Amino acid sequence: MAIRGIVLDIGGVLEVISPTGWVDRWAADLALPASDVAERFATATAGADVGAVTEAGILTRLGEAFGVAPGRARALMDDFWAEYLGTLDVGMAAYFEALGGRYRTALLSNSCVGARERDRERYRLEELCHTVVYSHEVGMTKPDPRVYRHTCERLGVRPEEVAFVDDTPACVEGACAVGMHGVLFENTAQAIADVEALLRASALERSA
Repeated sequence: MAIRGIVLDIGGVLEVISPTGWVDRWAADLALPASDVAERFATATAGADVGAVTEAGILTRLGEAFGVAPGRARALMDDFWAEYLGTLDVGMAAYFEALGGRYRTALLSNSCVGARERDRERYRLEELCHTVVYSHEVGMTKPDPRVYRHTCERLGVRPEEVAFVDDTPACVEGACAVGMHGVLFENTAQAIADVEALLRASALERSA
């Protein structure tokens, strides 16, 4: 079936994520194992009903989870965002934006409260594509089959008509399981070449 849609992951694909060491720094500061810091942070920032928790609520949860004052909870969250947002892959962003003239395009990200606002402020991601799907807003995370189907529904295409790019093998496998054409991101040039190969094959299929 001809490809009509392109869906990209954000962190690790459109945004280059370089480890900042924030978990280890906070582990040393709080005298906790790094694994404990990561687990407490994940529990405090996830697992709530869609729309039930605000950023202020997340800060309260972090304060309770780590036994720290509001200012320290804010500093912890700021360190997380610094790594989460990374830097924009300018080449990938330009390629993806250009695809929007010929295909239906979307971004699909496993995220937490505040991601849309920060991605909008720093990178204007919503201007690059037709829609952006954040897991914390829809209550589904990759590789849940439902979130891929939900994204396709937003674009008005079938999974079999979509090329999906992600840097996490399990998320690519999840996309393929619902019928999407999966591309595992390793680097920008490789990912673009793999997507282009899919689009050429799709064009040949249409013309056959």
